[in-house]
Amino acid sequence: MHELLIQNIKELVHLNEAEALLVKDAFIPVTLKKKQFLLQKGEYSKHMRFIAVGCLKLYNIDETGKEHILQFGIKGWWMNDLYAYLTLKPATFFIQAITDSVVLQVHRDRLNELYNQIHMMDRFFRIKTQNGYVALQERTIHSMSLTAEQRYFEFVRRYRTMEQQIPQYMIASYLGITPEHLSTIRKKIN
Repeated sequence: MHELLIQNIKELVHLNEAEALLVKDAFIPVTLKKKQFLLQKGEYSKHMRFIAVGCLKLYNIDETGKEHILQFGIKGWWMNDLYAYLTLKPATFFIQAITDSVVLQVHRDRLNELYNQIHMMDRFFRIKTQNGYVALQERTIHSMSLTAEQRYFEFVRRYRTMEQQIPQYMIASYLGITPEHLSTIRKKIN
């Protein structure tokens, strides 16, 4: 399980064996059952989280009770309420398991120690944060400029593996459309 984490880090920065062991020791596995929460709105996000197994969603609920999914995460991806983590403010999002999942997480204090012990970890998280910001901007631009059909095709093109694991009503929420509208789009394809 930790090997996937080490591979993910090594895609962006170099780690020697001793450093890899320090990282493995710092990241603690958390097992989640389907629908179990990893983080709830109002809690403090004190960990960086890597998905080792399963599928999760990051979402908010508006004043009418409607769920708005901002992000999905699958095996090999990072997931967090980053705003809450960086600002030390209560979370504004929920993180919930869509399937039985295992997340490897490191507490902020331990991660700061890793930054001092392994300087490349600081670089790794800087790159991940930059990439996440770019992805969020792309998603925002797509939601403003593409039709619902185009957004769905783009989602399927980019996240084919994920699309197979996630219920259609959740994909509709992520795309900002109703499940019925998504069903109509899918019928046109088939």
